[in-house]
Amino acid sequence: MKNLKKKMPHILTINASPIAGSSTEILLNRVAEEIKSNCNKPATETIICLNDYQIKPCQACGESPEPDYCLYKDEIYQVIEMLFECDIVLFGSPVYFDTVSAQAKLFIDRCNCLKPADFDKPDKQEFKKILDKKRYGGIILVGGKRQKIEGARIVIAGFLKWVEIANCGMVSFESTGLVKGGASDDTTTLDKAAKLGRSIVEQYSAS
Repeated sequence: MKNLKKKMPHILTINASPIAGSSTEILLNRVAEEIKSNCNKPATETIICLNDYQIKPCQACGESPEPDYCLYKDEIYQVIEMLFECDIVLFGSPVYFDTVSAQAKLFIDRCNCLKPADFDKPDKQEFKKILDKKRYGGIILVGGKRQKIEGARIVIAGFLKWVEIANCGMVSFESTGLVKGGASDDTTTLDKAAKLGRSIVEQYSAS
């Protein structure tokens, strides 16, 4: 593991599960723990549960909110400010109906204007880049046997790309029962989460 030559990263962990103690939360924590344990100085972390925030659905306003992030200044502003300031983003969601949770999709849709449309060129569908900081991210997805992970992966991977976050990989867990937190007993998946954490530190270090 290379030593980090820059300041220690600040981790933003975004948990889109509505259930405390869920497998999503457990795996997000495992990735974050591995990141922090592989840094040569203490890293900091902010953990947010999207279910705790009052966020209005995207209204497709059809105009740029610049210089603001969005025309609606609700509690999403708190999360967006954290997003701007962090160095690493860990985004986890349960998989419902083959896609991300309602909490995750609500947040992602409202981040559309973090790459605002250029309304001076309405026919070209061009977008402005306002996020220049190089940041790194990882994805956690948890679903049952009948759920297809790929649809949810595409959504979060697309979000990371939209907000200029390098996607370092994904860990998924297939829940076999109805008891929450099953990932805590799955050593193989926990090891994969740890490996993702180490990979994120390596890529952050090399940048």
